[in-house]
Amino acid sequence: MDASLQPVTRSAVFWLAALLVVAATVAPNATYFRTVDRNADIAFIFRDSLALADGGSPYTRILQGDMRTNDKYSTYFPLFYCAAALTQNLGLRVYGEWLAFWRVVFAGFDVAIALLLLTVVWRRGLAAFALFAALFWAWNRWTLFEVLVAQIDFIPIFFLLLALVLLERRPDAAMLLLGVSLAAKQIAIFLVPLFLIHAWSHAVPELRPRAVVRALLLIGAVPLAFSLPFLWSEPEAYVRSILFSATRLPRSHFGAPSIDEVVGLVGLPAKIPMLGLMGIVYAYALGGRVGMSMASLLVMSVFVDFNSVLYTHYPCWVVPLLVLAACDAMAPAAAAVHDLHLPRTPSP
Repeated sequence: MDASLQPVTRSAVFWLAALLVVAATVAPNATYFRTVDRNADIAFIFRDSLALADGGSPYTRILQGDMRTNDKYSTYFPLFYCAAALTQNLGLRVYGEWLAFWRVVFAGFDVAIALLLLTVVWRRGLAAFALFAALFWAWNRWTLFEVLVAQIDFIPIFFLLLALVLLERRPDAAMLLLGVSLAAKQIAIFLVPLFLIHAWSHAVPELRPRAVVRALLLIGAVPLAFSLPFLWSEPEAYVRSILFSATRLPRSHFGAPSIDEVVGLVGLPAKIPMLGLMGIVYAYALGGRVGMSMASLLVMSVFVDFNSVLYTHYPCWVVPLLVLAACDAMAPAAAAVHDLHLPRTPSP
């Protein structure tokens, strides 16, 4: 795109691209809108959130388990269970109707992720790559599978990406947004050290410990607020449910074993290879040798490739980080502005 185009023309082209992205993202959601799979994870989320709506708890069942074998336990932080229970209390107590409502919500977050990628990359002067980034998200097989099974990942992924986008300009807001992502589904918990490293490295030396504590409190505020009622009423069940992901037996939807399964590690020791590789990325981030987008991509790639459990909705967490890291590599560092305003100097 010619940089000499008038601002009105550039704006018109952007909005045309945005409309294209919205249509491209909505289409798969519409295709699968009536799909109802009662064996998908979302069906068990419905069951457990209905128990919460009726005054019970989604976490109690873990007390009957052995912390190794999965029985569709509730292993997420409570935000989505609470939101799901709220909609059930408002009248959506039939699974098909409830799912239809949440499919619309998930589609909204799917569109929001695509538009966020379009806007951020466009602002860095990479108009054609911005369209690539949005469509790469909307049409890749992992996103489409997420749409098919109606998993909840679009919600935490959106808040994670927004946190990454705002980190340089509005770090406090970014920390809170990361906390919202974790409160919905804690997949991004391995990125918390990167956000703390960012707080450390951007503070004056004498205030670095305080900056890290402040960042940690901001990140933990939302998850803790939703967790407190469960920690108060059933601490053992809640803690065991959250820890189950770290102690359960290996499993892969792809039939591809993790290294801990190959060498016979189980439980917390099985996480040593994954955490060791992540630690190397953290060290390079602390030394300023790798940027935030690339470090996040590497950490989440290690999670997908080395975690004991690999489900088919995990790879979609890596997809948007790929295009953000590529954008950082393509755009001059001085032009990499992380905010959500419309572009002013797009170019091909």
